[in-house]
Amino acid sequence: MLIVGAGPTGLVLALWLTKCGVRVRIIDKLAASGTTSRALAVQGRTLEFYRQMGFAHAVVDRSHKVPAVNLWVKAKPAARIPLENLGQSLTPFPFPVIFPQDEHEALLIKRLSTLGIEVERLAELADFEEHGSGIRATVRKEAGEDTSSYAYLAGCDGARSRVREVLGVKFPGGTYDHLFYVADVEAAGSPMNGEVHVDLDDTDFLAVFPLQQGGRARLIGSIRDDAAKDHEHLQFADVRGRAMQNLKVQVNTVNWFSTYRVHHRVALQFRKGRAFLLGDAAHIHSPVGGQGMNTGIGDAVNLAWKLAASLKEPFSASLLDSYEPERIAFARRLVATTDRAFTAVISSSAFARFVRTRVIPVLAPALLRLPALRRLAFRTVSQIGVNYRDSPLSRGEAGKLRGGDRLPWVKFDQGGEDNFAALTSMDWQIHVYGGAAADLRALADSRRIPLRVFPWDAATEKAGLLHSAVYLIRPDGYIGLADAAGGASAVSGYLSEKNLRPINYQGDEYE
Repeated sequence: MLIVGAGPTGLVLALWLTKCGVRVRIIDKLAASGTTSRALAVQGRTLEFYRQMGFAHAVVDRSHKVPAVNLWVKAKPAARIPLENLGQSLTPFPFPVIFPQDEHEALLIKRLSTLGIEVERLAELADFEEHGSGIRATVRKEAGEDTSSYAYLAGCDGARSRVREVLGVKFPGGTYDHLFYVADVEAAGSPMNGEVHVDLDDTDFLAVFPLQQGGRARLIGSIRDDAAKDHEHLQFADVRGRAMQNLKVQVNTVNWFSTYRVHHRVALQFRKGRAFLLGDAAHIHSPVGGQGMNTGIGDAVNLAWKLAASLKEPFSASLLDSYEPERIAFARRLVATTDRAFTAVISSSAFARFVRTRVIPVLAPALLRLPALRRLAFRTVSQIGVNYRDSPLSRGEAGKLRGGDRLPWVKFDQGGEDNFAALTSMDWQIHVYGGAAADLRALADSRRIPLRVFPWDAATEKAGLLHSAVYLIRPDGYIGLADAAGGASAVSGYLSEKNLRPINYQGDEYE
């Protein structure tokens, strides 16, 4: 398996595949991983995936939990929106964390290295073509070119993807007119209190994101049109005035500074034959909500277990047909949503200015005091609300849950255990909450699929599960089949139709 690109998307794909016993080669054209980055937020759903792989708490320990977002309007504090435990009872990670992408990549690279996989640096994909049952790819390095065959190829190589270029996949969308800057600084002032601060002005946008180290922050702001004309020569000194004036931030040291434009694009295809597009190679959008990097990681997890299954059992290759419809539908919704939000933030129209400076500071805190809206907001931003109900892999309904929904997290009243601990197997499993029928136990044994029987209590019922129903759980923690009857027949039929068996690679490797 060849993975092109060693950002978070490519690294997570390599980690999951390696843990499943799949041999991978991961290349990157850069000499080293990045030391600067704009991606900061790690959302709850990403941390749930990381828990499955065994290092969620390593990320949390290195991250900064964000207790609140503060809204400023025209240099004056306007509202404070608490974020602590916003997703209480919904996930073991009910809070957003800030973990800069450069530090994030370093941790993923270290985890991959412990599994015996090193990123090949200064290695660039030159070309590839599909032939028969594989892909023949040429990789260009300083010492020359090498050509090898692989079962599949994953393009995790960013917005200017070489994989997408070779595939000839169009990347429609556009670029916003506004120019933005990002700066890593050491500073002082009231906004350096560990919370996020956002300045909503008539014409500009500025946000201060705290980093784990005290006194360090990431500034992201828009650049006025008059200054943007000569953006190639811009320095932080040219834009620092608003940070000092509007948010009272006293910048002492600038560690790095860069400018960029924001794009919104979705590839027309995420797959062609044995080649796949993931992350920024497949979709890019505004940074509103901190969704970009997390969406790429979601792509990687979605594809990884399907690749592993197809390499274990050739008849399971049809699972790969579900990657594009599941992920492209979400990407399109996300780009449309962030586009509307981003336009509201940067638009210079009178109505947008009124909404930005008068309505949002009053309405947002009031709405987020309502429990139902707090849950909805968290489910959306954390991505735990992502579902695949329309997927060809999703079937059935039991309780409030349908095939394609994320398995709800339940922490049981007795013993302090939770149902997500079982997901560390990264494999198919059957869940029953209450009591399991005898024929279901026999089926689980014959198919070698673990049957997890959990206690029924108030928390289980609140999560929307149905007593003694059967839920066939995919390796990525989504429900493949929900059956209210709780017997073996529905599960047996589903497994046979999809040619499914456990992804158990102990002692075996597949390339």
